[in-house]
Amino acid sequence: MALGKDYADQDCSLARALELVGERWTLLIIRDAFYGVRRYSDFITHLGVPRAVLAERLQTLTATGVLDKQPCPEGSRREEYVLTEMGRRLWPAIHALSRWASANLSTDGPTKLYVHATCGTRLDMVGVCPECGGDPISPEDIEMRPVPGARPNKRDDSITRELERPRRLLEPLTVSV
Repeated sequence: MALGKDYADQDCSLARALELVGERWTLLIIRDAFYGVRRYSDFITHLGVPRAVLAERLQTLTATGVLDKQPCPEGSRREEYVLTEMGRRLWPAIHALSRWASANLSTDGPTKLYVHATCGTRLDMVGVCPECGGDPISPEDIEMRPVPGARPNKRDDSITRELERPRRLLEPLTVSV
């Protein structure tokens, strides 16, 4: 029996969210958008996702308002995919899933640390800075850093190498292949 494409019989917010972000590759595309990946070719390079799948996921994320398709700033005919406010509100879910997987599914622990850019303190499980307190830190105030002494990344491409350096979330990635 083939799986359905929706959860029509579920009167549930989580089911509606899964209809949008629950397909394979979708959360990784959104994660990469937070990392600053914006160009189609860079998503292909970093994720290794099939072109047809990426095109479909980007079209869906754009049509539903998670991403916005914009002309590249350098004036070329290329376009970029940028998280909208709706898309940026997915950060707490991306962060929590990443922390959960590091704690429960990884034998090596996390591969990236998310720290408050202002003070350099690692965010807690819900995205709050333990040093500064208050509300969860917004993505533009978060720096992604490699874990000191972590095992080398399995991928060796220009995007992966650039993402191994400390950088703020949402900062556009400047390397393109």
